This record gives sequence, C-alpha cells and structure tokens, in this order.
Amino acid sequence: MKKDKIIFWVATILIFLFEGVMPAFTSQTELAKEGIRHLGYPEYFGNALVVFKVLGSIGLVVPQIKGRFKEWIYAGFGFDFIFACISHWAVDGFGGQALFPLVVLAILAISYIYYHKLNKATV
Repeated sequence: MKKDKIIFWVATILIFLFEGVMPAFTSQTELAKEGIRHLGYPEYFGNALVVFKVLGSIGLVVPQIKGRFKEWIYAGFGFDFIFACISHWAVDGFGGQALFPLVVLAILAISYIYYHKLNKATV
C-alpha cells in the first residue's frame, strides 16, 4: 500500500509540474508563443490550453476531487498528449518532439492506474 502511494504521488506530481507549473510560468514567453505558432495554432489556443492544463493539474493533486470529474481530467490530459504527439509529428516529422508527449502520457497512465489501485484499497 505504501509503495502504491509513493508511485501514485511521484507520477502525479510529475504531471503537475509538467502540465501545471511549467506552463503557468512559461506560457507568455516568446519561445512558448513561437512554439504554438510553429504548430499552426492561433495564440489564443495556447492561452486556453494553459488555463485548462493548470486547472486540470490542480484537479489531479487535490484529493477531494474524485469520481467522474477526476476521470475527465485524466481523459483531457490523455487527449492533450496524444494530439501534441500528432501535431509535432505532422509539422516536424517523427522525432523527440513527437515522442516526448508519449513519455508524459506513460507517466499519466501510471498515475491513473495507481489512482484506481488506491481507491480500490480504500473502498
């Protein structure tokens, strides 16, 4: 049980840092804005994406948020990572930029699996 909690929290905190903290602090930099433009998206899309990433990452780490709401947060991040992979692959070809979202998706999957393991143990 303790091992499961540690695995869950390490994976979840990594998602929180990648998808909540980093975008919150870097979204208005010229590099981030150029990244959104490079992929062919309008600037407002990047702003909306950051808002949802920050809210979703907060939702993942708040233990009081459970059930369907948490499921939709996990689903939203899953879609985000899959479409980030597709966007990078379509624009830049297959490479590190296209693979990185899949690595973060794997971390998200670990968080999701252990979230359910811990919830089964407490119910």
